[in-house]
Amino acid sequence: MKFRTLLLALVIAGGFIWVTTTRKWDPPSFFRTSSRAAGPMWSEPSVARGAGLGADELNNIDIYKTAHIGTVNISSTVYRRGWFGQIIPEPGTGSGFLIDAEGRILTNHHVVSGRAPEVVVTLADKTRYKAQILVRDPSNDLALIKIQPKGKVNYLRLGDSDSLQVGQKVLAIGNPFGLDGTLTTGIISSLGRQLTDENGRTLEGMVQTDAAINPGNSGGPLLDSQGNVIGINTAIYGPGGNIGLGFAMPVNRAKNMLEDFQAGRKFGRPWLGVTVLPVFGDLAELLELPKEGGLLIQDVGEGTAADQAGLRGARRFVIVGNTEVGIGGDLIMELDGQRVDRGDALTRALNRKRPGDPLNVTIYRGGRRTTVKVALGERPEERF
Repeated sequence: MKFRTLLLALVIAGGFIWVTTTRKWDPPSFFRTSSRAAGPMWSEPSVARGAGLGADELNNIDIYKTAHIGTVNISSTVYRRGWFGQIIPEPGTGSGFLIDAEGRILTNHHVVSGRAPEVVVTLADKTRYKAQILVRDPSNDLALIKIQPKGKVNYLRLGDSDSLQVGQKVLAIGNPFGLDGTLTTGIISSLGRQLTDENGRTLEGMVQTDAAINPGNSGGPLLDSQGNVIGINTAIYGPGGNIGLGFAMPVNRAKNMLEDFQAGRKFGRPWLGVTVLPVFGDLAELLELPKEGGLLIQDVGEGTAADQAGLRGARRFVIVGNTEVGIGGDLIMELDGQRVDRGDALTRALNRKRPGDPLNVTIYRGGRRTTVKVALGERPEERF
């Protein structure tokens, strides 16, 4: 009996040794335990972190590194009289950007508007300065302010807003909701937009962009892909936050203000004194006008430059589709020899002028073309 037991034990031990030395043993499932993976539990690029950035990303980064240090935060306190005669301080915030080494800053008029505002500018390095308001242009919602920097400051280059095209890339930098140094990107969605601000002023020739613009972005720079300022972020569509409809004042409008200020001239906005309706293609032919169309004058203001030059407005009104159109007035086809081929052509032409400058207006009247020379007037001063 002992011999059988010993023999059985030897057979079992020999079998175990043979199995474990000649093949990998796969234990039954109830003996298996989960094992940790040898590597990390996530996947990652095979190249070093930070590499592999695309050309557009690198462009964004380079522009931001340079431009954000020239963008400033502007806080203003305006003192207003309350219902019971008491003086109430109302704080506001916005953005701006340095344009020279002397500490001059472009921003929106509405950022620093109000009676006797106290304006404080905070630079990217968090240094704070009290600012002086040098000039305001409420009709274009622009203002120039100045600080006295204690050291060297970084400033931005002004580009050319007359050469902008729909679809080109733009970048906006500002302080939305007090979040300083915020960068957003997008494209130019449209040009020559017209909108009315909260004070009832009409802002013409605006650049529309889908780059996110929010409260606090006002006055900040809109940049092209070279880092040049091509607009001053001014407004958003509606009272809330960004919905992809932002508007910027073209920078060339600010250049006019800067040139007049530097020359010591009284800043005024040139004014022709007409309201116009863009009429092109089929609509022009329907109204028995040249197919290439132009700007059909609807109304001429009494005593304005247009009135003095003999330009004519509509004689009667007709309904075309869902639109009331004044007909019988002059059709503006050229301005200073340039064909009118877009709705904002008059605004663009006036942006290159000053009050008193001549403007050659080629019109279609009574079946023929004629050119009228107009001495531009000055737009009536608006209260602010």
